[in-house]
Amino acid sequence: MNKSKGIRTETLYKIFIYVTLLALAISIIIPVAWVFLASIKENKEFYGSPWALPDGFYFQNFVEAFFDAHMGDYLLNSVIVTALALIFLLITALPAAYVLSRFEFRGRKFLNSFVKAGLFINVSYIAVPIFLMLLGWDSGVKAIFGDGLFLNNRMILALIYASTALPFTIFLLSSYFETLPSDFEEAASIDGAGHYRTMFSIMLPMAAPSIIIVVLFNFLLFWNEYILALTLMPGANKTLPVGLLNLLAAERAAVNYGPMYAGMVIVMLPTLILYIIVQKRLTQGMTVGGVKG
Repeated sequence: MNKSKGIRTETLYKIFIYVTLLALAISIIIPVAWVFLASIKENKEFYGSPWALPDGFYFQNFVEAFFDAHMGDYLLNSVIVTALALIFLLITALPAAYVLSRFEFRGRKFLNSFVKAGLFINVSYIAVPIFLMLLGWDSGVKAIFGDGLFLNNRMILALIYASTALPFTIFLLSSYFETLPSDFEEAASIDGAGHYRTMFSIMLPMAAPSIIIVVLFNFLLFWNEYILALTLMPGANKTLPVGLLNLLAAERAAVNYGPMYAGMVIVMLPTLILYIIVQKRLTQGMTVGGVKG
């Protein structure tokens, strides 16, 4: 009887999990699909039922959003900023995480604690101090050269993105590096490989699943970031989230909804494509671990 009761409980638990996952999937898929369908509707179709399928494919919405609303320029800025930020982040975080997780040296515990403390700093709270600091530096540069450098600069924004993501990235990579067996490092040392060769040829390929997770998470963070981009890019070099809100305000005032939803699709599409590409490796990285040697 206890066995029968246990089977019944397990079945109910599985049903609950499946129903919950199905509800979550529906709550995500329906709004996304609705935005995609709304992006190809003509403006007159929005005055009927919001759930009605489009009469045809009105791609003029994307043309207006991409060219007339300058979403193409904003897309290019976001691609440049995100790519630079990821490069800066990986160049800094990978060696730092490897050293902090695999070597014993004086001050290691303090540095690890310092990195973990950075996890509790919200970027929103330090946006204004960062802006004031860069504004002061920009004023000094303008006094000497007559032109600013630190504001409305895509490389500076990418550096700040990478800096704010360092604590999380180093913490995640360090945790993964600690699970990798030391046998490979010992074999490489016997073969005469130095620390750099061991890191680049052995440890980084083994940590590829974790690196993919870091790249995807930080891509989403950088791609969708709004507050720093709005604060530090007051000129023409706006990123997609800032440009999208400008587009939403303009099109809503003009009662022109098609380009507004087309702009949303332009923002979402790169994220969906990247997720589809790395989906298998992402799942593998979340489930595969190492065994300590």
